[in-house]
Amino acid sequence: MSEQAGNAVELIGVAKHYGDFSAVQPTDLGVEEGTFLTLLGPSGCGKTTTLRMIAGLTSASEGEIRIKGRRVNELPINKRNLGIVFQNYALFPHKTVWENVAFGLKYRKVSGDDTQRRVRQALELVQLAHTAERMPGQLSGGQQQRIALARAIVIRPDVLLLDEPLSALDANLREDMRVELKRIQHSLGITTVFVTHDQSEALAMSDRIVVMSAGRVEQIGSPQAVYNRPASEFVATFLGNSNILDARVTEIAGDGATVDVPGLGALPAALDGAARAQRGAAVKLSIRAEKLAVDEAVDAPLGGDGGERAVSLRGRVTAVDYQGQAARYFLDIGEHKLQALNPIDQRPVAEGSEVSVRIRARDCVLLPAGDPAGAAT
Repeated sequence: MSEQAGNAVELIGVAKHYGDFSAVQPTDLGVEEGTFLTLLGPSGCGKTTTLRMIAGLTSASEGEIRIKGRRVNELPINKRNLGIVFQNYALFPHKTVWENVAFGLKYRKVSGDDTQRRVRQALELVQLAHTAERMPGQLSGGQQQRIALARAIVIRPDVLLLDEPLSALDANLREDMRVELKRIQHSLGITTVFVTHDQSEALAMSDRIVVMSAGRVEQIGSPQAVYNRPASEFVATFLGNSNILDARVTEIAGDGATVDVPGLGALPAALDGAARAQRGAAVKLSIRAEKLAVDEAVDAPLGGDGGERAVSLRGRVTAVDYQGQAARYFLDIGEHKLQALNPIDQRPVAEGSEVSVRIRARDCVLLPAGDPAGAAT
């Protein structure tokens, strides 16, 4: 495989083995210049090991790693020109904020005047210039995270690597910081590889997402693609909340199909790319919880968008998880127990209510029937 133009990072057949255990199976991956790519998956899926191989903290068992077109397998971490931020920030407690940020420049033969200018610019970028003379212990967790980021970017790295940098922050601060991180990455145009197990972070921040499970790549795509058109059952269930049903294809017409779901009957489904299936084939049907529209009117009309294919099924609400602006409904429909997540105006549909549940073809995604669950090890 030759170097791909425009890729800041390339993995070519890269794998990591510990004896008979494969932490990362042979992987090909290109990270385009200036993009924000996230490695997403549960604990033990291989995402952090992949990041550490890029960084030079862990050696690859096989394959080739290129940064800016240069093979770096044999280069130590200090020779790869990378900025790295870990979840514990790793600031020097006995040095001031200024000294922490300037630390990496001391070993790059940067002049005193240039160091002053670059440290000031980095602190201004993270909006913490006023903390220059403080010690890390005098800063909040969010401020320490931004100082660690300033220290990583002040060296003008070819690639920025972020290993769960938000995991130590509380929920509200995490939301603020993911917006801030994306702002800084966008303003610098720096190629960034981000590791997280948090799907909300991945969906909100990424240009592309690499979903990993049990050491292998399950799917690579834009946030919209991996969420709305998952390539496997693992992706469908790991991102968001999906109902997975066993089905069999009974009809194919153009870009649509009809499938038979035992206990529910015939349901419409959309076909695209990887979702192609043969008539008579056993498949899995994935329907995201927020795509099931619950209506208290048992015989509610389908409505529709220009004759879009849809069905309406009768069900009963067995439990309600009230979430303020939305409610998650646990439903008995035929022989199946499904979940729906719907926005609400004031009060959710009451537990025990008989309801109509609308399902559109565009929201029914076909998956391979034999797709493994992809549990982490």
